[in-house]
Amino acid sequence: MALVLIHETPHWKKLLSYVGPGFLVSVAYLDPGNLQTDLQAGANHKYELLWIVLVGLTFALLIQSRSANLGVVTVIGTAFALNILFNIPIWCGVLLAGFNTLLLLGLQRYGIRKLEVAIGILLLVVGGCFFSMMVHARPCPEEIMAGMFIPKLTGTRATRDAIALLGALIMPHNLFLHSALVISRKIPHSFEGIRSARKYFLLESSLALFIAFLINVAVISVSGGVCWNRNLSSESKAQCENITLNSAAFLLKNSLGKWSSKVYAISLLASGQSSTVTGTYAGQYIMQGFLDLKMKLWLRNLVTRLIAIAPSLVICIIGGASGASRLIIIASMVLSFELPFALVPLLRFTSSEAKMGPHKSSVLVTFTSWFLGFCSIGINLYFLSATVMGRITDRSHSSKASSIVAGVFVFPILVLYVALLAYLTLKKETPVKIESLPGLGINSVRSSESEFEKRSDGIPKVHGMEGDDIVSAA
Repeated sequence: MALVLIHETPHWKKLLSYVGPGFLVSVAYLDPGNLQTDLQAGANHKYELLWIVLVGLTFALLIQSRSANLGVVTVIGTAFALNILFNIPIWCGVLLAGFNTLLLLGLQRYGIRKLEVAIGILLLVVGGCFFSMMVHARPCPEEIMAGMFIPKLTGTRATRDAIALLGALIMPHNLFLHSALVISRKIPHSFEGIRSARKYFLLESSLALFIAFLINVAVISVSGGVCWNRNLSSESKAQCENITLNSAAFLLKNSLGKWSSKVYAISLLASGQSSTVTGTYAGQYIMQGFLDLKMKLWLRNLVTRLIAIAPSLVICIIGGASGASRLIIIASMVLSFELPFALVPLLRFTSSEAKMGPHKSSVLVTFTSWFLGFCSIGINLYFLSATVMGRITDRSHSSKASSIVAGVFVFPILVLYVALLAYLTLKKETPVKIESLPGLGINSVRSSESEFEKRSDGIPKVHGMEGDDIVSAA
């Protein structure tokens, strides 16, 4: 697939040439898991936790911009949406979601821009649906603004929900995805060309994440406006206590009318489908980058889809809607567990002069990134360990013997996990031989951790992957 050409003038046209990767990445901040977390936060605390979303997405912008510089779960949501709209069994919805994803990925044959436009339209559908519901929910604008800019945590449950909100924002696969997507642009291999690309990708990411932030605010405002309504029925109050993707449709139907459940289902369908496509993209890049698997495009799409939907299909057949809801929680825990192993290398690479040359992060950005990175990792580890330990110590779901056995296995795993994270963070860079590349203002690093090579036709290879091959593999 051909690279996207960059129009140098006028400036607005140049910015449009860079628009795309940030919007594909922003899908992860609006996936079904995030929607469920937002709905529960609004139901429990009205607009009190909006500042958490603002802080989290600001940090996300910083991290995603680092990821873009380096590069210069969700099937269930679709299944629930199809069930609400057409009463299709959850397991059938999983199969249809996989098939629809393959159809959407087929757009890449006509150029990466076509797929970027399709994903952008799906994001606008999600936003339009929730903003229309927000108008009918009639949240108080003053309370929304106060929730955004006045930090407040009332009670232990607010702390727990705030941690869940932050934990749901940063996704490990997003870091790989953004680094890979930005090379779909034909960036001049010069110091000024790279500097300009970094600036425009930052602007593009800022726009995409700002839109994602507004949609998250709308989601929380809808559930906050509905669940804190004085005229709410007792049945709806019970549903507000434990919102799932499925029960949210019934809650909205009882509170705003039948039309709202259909609109919600459409937004959930758009969210699930877009996040499934971008998740498949990330899986393809990771397969090629880490495993060096060279497959035909259709076969790679098929393999990554089968790997993704197999657990969902099995759980939905066995456990139905309740099993699918639990799977979303488990998937969030797995992503939290994996996050440090994507975030720490990213921060190390972008702050390394050997890797980035004069394009490395500034001292201020490096310090801020590491500080917020460890805060995010700490929050995720706390949420993960608290959830696991809560399951172990919960006598109503397990016997004393099974709790002891689980503890014996879990504690060594946690120790090993922390040790690996410390090693990844503190490991010294391998001494390398540096060769200057004229005109780039950047060093070419040759080592066992290797980095940039060039093909005979001048297109860069990143970690053994050819630039145009990564795009066509998407």
